[in-house]
Amino acid sequence: MKKIECIIKPFMLEEVKNAMTDFGVSGMTLSEVRGFGRQKGHTETYRGAEYQIDFIPKIKLELVVADEQAPKLVEVIQQAAHTGSIGDGKIFVSTVDHSVRIRTGETAEKAL
Repeated sequence: MKKIECIIKPFMLEEVKNAMTDFGVSGMTLSEVRGFGRQKGHTETYRGAEYQIDFIPKIKLELVVADEQAPKLVEVIQQAAHTGSIGDGKIFVSTVDHSVRIRTGETAEKAL
């Protein structure tokens, strides 16, 4: 099993979610997060005063899929989240050793 974590721009959420749903993803976890990378934040003006915003709002999606689904799903997410501008986000893939569905006690891929 593979855990896919993707950090995307908030306005791309619906497009990415729809693309993942069309791919066959049946569940995911969403978190509202803040961070920066090469973008290094941005400057805003409020009531004539300029100030630096270091941490940019982002959306973090997390899901676990079967090993064979992961490469294609990463491609689907990347295509859906791509705008071509700085700050599009990142996708991380890691291995999951074990999973358990709490309600039924099912394990491994049956728990997905």
